[in-house]
Amino acid sequence: MSERLPSGILVSALLRRVNDAGGFGAVMAKGDPQGGAILVIAVDKGAPPRLLERNIGPDGRTALIDSTPLEDLDGYWRRRRASDPDLWVIEVDIAAAERFAAETILDD
Repeated sequence: MSERLPSGILVSALLRRVNDAGGFGAVMAKGDPQGGAILVIAVDKGAPPRLLERNIGPDGRTALIDSTPLEDLDGYWRRRRASDPDLWVIEVDIAAAERFAAETILDD
């Protein structure tokens, strides 16, 4: 059984990969460096932004879940952050943003 990498390292890796590929990534809210949950605001040109987070999928394995609210994405993540100060909120603006997030923050 492998240990999960600390959240701060996963966030740094995601931002570096996105920036190295010509995209833009930014920390909107810094969470706990060891074990904070990570929300990714995925911006892909021409499409509405989506909110992705690492969670348990229907098959019981770690998965990247689309948790985009129907309205007010900004308000949604701010409310989540208010109730969970350990939460990381990262915005990435790059084509195939979901792929970058999945390849970086999933540990399976």
